[in-house]
Amino acid sequence: MIKAQREEIIRKTQELNTNCLLSPDNTCYMNRDCILEPLSLPESPAGAAAMESSPSVPCLFCDECFLEEQDKLLKHMIIEHKLVIADVKLIVDFRRYILYWKKRFTEQPTTDFCSVIRTNSEAPVEKQDNYFLLCDVLPEDRVLREELQQQRLKEILEQQQQERYDSEFHGICMFCNEEFTGNRSVLFNHMNRDHAFNVGLPDNIVFCTEFLDSLQKKIDNLQCLYCEKIFRDKNTLKDHMRKKQHRRINSKNREYDRYYVINYLELGKSWEEVQSEDDRELIDHQEDDWSDWEEHPICAVCLFCDKQADTTEKLLDHMKDAHGFDLNKTKAALGLKFYQQVKLVNFLRREIHQGRCHGCQMMFHSKPALVNHMEETKHIALLPDRSLWNQPQYYFPTYENDTLLCTLSDSESESAAEDTPEDIPVIGEDLSNLEALKQSSILNQLLSEEVLRNDRPLE
Repeated sequence: MIKAQREEIIRKTQELNTNCLLSPDNTCYMNRDCILEPLSLPESPAGAAAMESSPSVPCLFCDECFLEEQDKLLKHMIIEHKLVIADVKLIVDFRRYILYWKKRFTEQPTTDFCSVIRTNSEAPVEKQDNYFLLCDVLPEDRVLREELQQQRLKEILEQQQQERYDSEFHGICMFCNEEFTGNRSVLFNHMNRDHAFNVGLPDNIVFCTEFLDSLQKKIDNLQCLYCEKIFRDKNTLKDHMRKKQHRRINSKNREYDRYYVINYLELGKSWEEVQSEDDRELIDHQEDDWSDWEEHPICAVCLFCDKQADTTEKLLDHMKDAHGFDLNKTKAALGLKFYQQVKLVNFLRREIHQGRCHGCQMMFHSKPALVNHMEETKHIALLPDRSLWNQPQYYFPTYENDTLLCTLSDSESESAAEDTPEDIPVIGEDLSNLEALKQSSILNQLLSEEVLRNDRPLE
């Protein structure tokens, strides 16, 4: 029985081999009628969906594909199709860029998108060549590049956010082999604190695991992370990095750029260019003329309604005319200093917010009803006992953006300034003879009187 099954399998195999066809280059491929595995719907072995999912990058004009060989693809398109893509290094997603234009080139002629550059223009026509330049001078190309950059930045920020709050991180210190789990910042802080190895803030890093793996690979290959020299053993490498203070990465190495978010912020610019532009902008504006500076209006809000005013005077006039509350008069009558005014304002704000009349402690369900009651009963100007509102809790603003608090003034300092005569002469002491000045100083006289007072016998 087993022998018969074996013969049947051999026979089927021979039939299968006879159904194989040979291509012109003697490559064997299967007859279309021979199905060796289930098919998938919809059938699109060479359609757009298959191209999107493939990691290879196709030529814009033919069926040639290149797998992670961007230079070979560019060379192929120049030689075979005479097409040049300008500023390739500024294209953040080269594959998506190529797929977009491959589709557009099937819809319209190439000359609708590309500039035509004619070589050997003075030679006979048969010796002239036309090259096509695809660049961001074309608005459609520029928009595509910007959209690809924005999409990449969005993806990078999402990846960074995911890593920032990842609590399942697991990593090993490359210097002491101690294991760390939880948030990635624990490992980075350990290497910075215990080994003086600082790669920047963890929140500025993306693709953290890949970054750490690349550093670990260099250490395993006995390579210094900064000068990238190779050493004979691990102890020699550690001594070198410690003595030369090479426990840091080489900022000039473009290999690390993909691990820092700053390199994705602006199209075609590295972190050095972004940083230098920021510094240059600060230097350029250090001596700017600020004479045309205009302050924004203060927009202070009334204590009792939603009325806003762009000056303190207008707001105080409104509260006095509309509600019968004169803050300046209250301040003068009670002799309120600055911080006492702050507590009073915060107290009134709190009472209004809670719907309580500060004059009679009656509660109301709406702010308009409360204000109408206080205006009719004249309770707005009827302040409670000082001990009720002059409390430390009212040092804290009831509203965080209460501009009225910033415009209050100290009555004591104002009155002191008003009472101070402006024509008081100030006579400087003669410091030419310091010894004589010390002997005649009023401090000596006061000190002598204090000594005599202390030496006097008790009565």
